[in-house]
Amino acid sequence: MLAHERKKRIIDYVRQYRTATVAALASEFGVHTATIRRDLAEIEQEGALKRTHGGVIMEQWTHNEPSFNERTNFHRDEKIRIGQLAASLVEDGENIIIDSGTTTLHIATHLVHRSDITVITNDMNVAVELRDAPGIKVILTGGELYPSSYMLNGMFTDHVLKSLHVEKAFIGTPALHPQHGLMHPEALLVPAKQNMIQAAGEIVVVTDHSKIGKLSLHTVAPNSAIHTLVTGNEASDSDVKPFQERGITVYRV
Repeated sequence: MLAHERKKRIIDYVRQYRTATVAALASEFGVHTATIRRDLAEIEQEGALKRTHGGVIMEQWTHNEPSFNERTNFHRDEKIRIGQLAASLVEDGENIIIDSGTTTLHIATHLVHRSDITVITNDMNVAVELRDAPGIKVILTGGELYPSSYMLNGMFTDHVLKSLHVEKAFIGTPALHPQHGLMHPEALLVPAKQNMIQAAGEIVVVTDHSKIGKLSLHTVAPNSAIHTLVTGNEASDSDVKPFQERGITVYRV
């Protein structure tokens, strides 16, 4: 069997069973485990499957985001750690953008005692978190309010973001793929994130480990736009290695 035919059949096999070990695939196709590992490495580079320790699984898709209240409790301890580390990357005197989200909110929590920082955000929760911080100047982008999450979005949001330039932008995401970059299921939310990225000299992506490796409908930005990734220590070496190989600084906390 030619290599390209075997790889096609490996993909079909994993689509049927959702997961497979290297040993099972070697037995199924009558080849050495080293051959299967080489095939899986090539298939993963093509973005069709995701390798795990000792095997492979189908790529996971994010088709929609749970409600804000649900997401608040997902991986909460990890998000707190991510927020603390991300906040430590902010220098006094900087102007920064903090994206809307349940992870980015914890960045604001860890900035309240800092000084001489300007925070631009499209998240009213972030603004409220910083409202009594004497050393923080808060600028809300304005825009259409999404009552379920207190996020601001739309034409007015985009107009403000396009007029800004800041040192750093802290971006949250429901999907971060090693080949396709930052992704999102909601088309209406993509432009604001893209404008935040365009406005910043440095892009810091903050996301818990469960979002790494996932695909979604829309590409927000390629991995080449990312300078730093902050995630939890729950992320595996194989999760973060593709980003490190692209020159992205990765923190696992």
